[in-house]
Amino acid sequence: MDSLDINIQSETLNVTREILDRYNVPGPRYTSYPTAPEWTESFGRADFEKSLHDSIGRRNPLSLYMHLPFCQSLCLFCGCNVVINKSHEISVPYLEKLKWEIDQLSKRLDLTRPVVQFHWGGGTPTYQSAQQLEVLFLFTAERFKFAPGAEIGIEVDPRVTDEKQVRTLRRLGFNRISMGIQDFNPVVQKTIHRIQPYDSTRELFDLCRALAYESINIDLIYGLPHQTPETFVDSVEKVVSMNPDRVAMFSYAHVPWLKKQQGSFAKYIPQGMDKYRIFRAGIERFTRAGYVYIGMDHFARPGDELCLAQQNRTLHRNFQGYTTKAGADLFGVGVSSISGFDRVYSQNFREIKAYYAAIDDGRIPTMRGMVLDDDDVLRRTVISRLLCHCVLHKKEIESEFNLTFDDYFAGELLRLKALEQDGLVVLSPESVSVTSLGRIFIRNVGMVFDKYLEKPKDKPVFSKTL
Repeated sequence: MDSLDINIQSETLNVTREILDRYNVPGPRYTSYPTAPEWTESFGRADFEKSLHDSIGRRNPLSLYMHLPFCQSLCLFCGCNVVINKSHEISVPYLEKLKWEIDQLSKRLDLTRPVVQFHWGGGTPTYQSAQQLEVLFLFTAERFKFAPGAEIGIEVDPRVTDEKQVRTLRRLGFNRISMGIQDFNPVVQKTIHRIQPYDSTRELFDLCRALAYESINIDLIYGLPHQTPETFVDSVEKVVSMNPDRVAMFSYAHVPWLKKQQGSFAKYIPQGMDKYRIFRAGIERFTRAGYVYIGMDHFARPGDELCLAQQNRTLHRNFQGYTTKAGADLFGVGVSSISGFDRVYSQNFREIKAYYAAIDDGRIPTMRGMVLDDDDVLRRTVISRLLCHCVLHKKEIESEFNLTFDDYFAGELLRLKALEQDGLVVLSPESVSVTSLGRIFIRNVGMVFDKYLEKPKDKPVFSKTL
């Protein structure tokens, strides 16, 4: 089959094999720009501390991210930074070092700046007991000021999360919870080493609803081994019946050069048009169920903050994906965590031994980072607005950066004409607008403005865009 229509919110789009082959190429997800492979180890602890000192006087609110890397077992598809161990005692020294880092960060920031977002990711944060979660939260809350109505969220694995944990989290003030599911099909689950029955997942979901979590998100992955459009729709139907507030339907990132365990099922992974059919099945079912397609891999109910933020052009993108907290300075704590504020990106050591060694030596555990120049900031703004708002108004950029858009981006506009011919964008003297088809390939639109993609790479870096 040379083409396959897709229906998104009553609009029928034609995706040809030629379009798919042309745009389904390796590319960044643009949770940052410049992307992490461009950061260098020449940026270290002293640079991060200087950046913190230089930020004194900034009034931006704070967004905190906490990385808890431990899991009981390895999901073979996983590309995250995790530590696998069935003995939970292994996390005890990590929690103490994490507290040291939280304390040090609090001493270097203006604590009158309110925390508007606090996100716990992993790994599996609920690898920790309810008591450990409470101690860690209260330790942080004693050192930072949380804004009224702050977004406080956590990622949970329904296989290991119990009633006591979710009740404790809700009592502490957690109001958002994100449940990893990926796929309900037994064959897929067995292949990726993640057995997760629907009934037990639904039971935890219903408990969280009863506890009045303000937002419940569900994560799915398309493109996993042995998936078909029919099996994936069955998983989607089960998710729709649960009625989450948001859904993230991620593209499986096959990066066996980074995660060797992924090679165990490489021959069962759907490729090309087969993977697109699975994506098509998911997006059509979610939009038919009333979810709004935000873009790339996110869906939300029409009244959700994400939809409203996209409509009023305040939607933002950071390392957790799409967010409504534009303008907040992000600070990450824990192994591999990332901070992003003003013109600075900084990442902690990815290996837990190096993270421990730095803290034992009394050092902030910075591994690498980057200070952005004027061109980086400009291109970051352009890419972010395209990915978040699907339209770029040239006059806004010209006013903010004191330049003539068509002159500065003459080469990029030429490349965009090819995307316009393929129906991904509409160009006018005033704007660059992303079409419904372009939203599917939104990463490719952003790539036009990424100057670092022109640099040769020694090895593969990114997964494919669809």
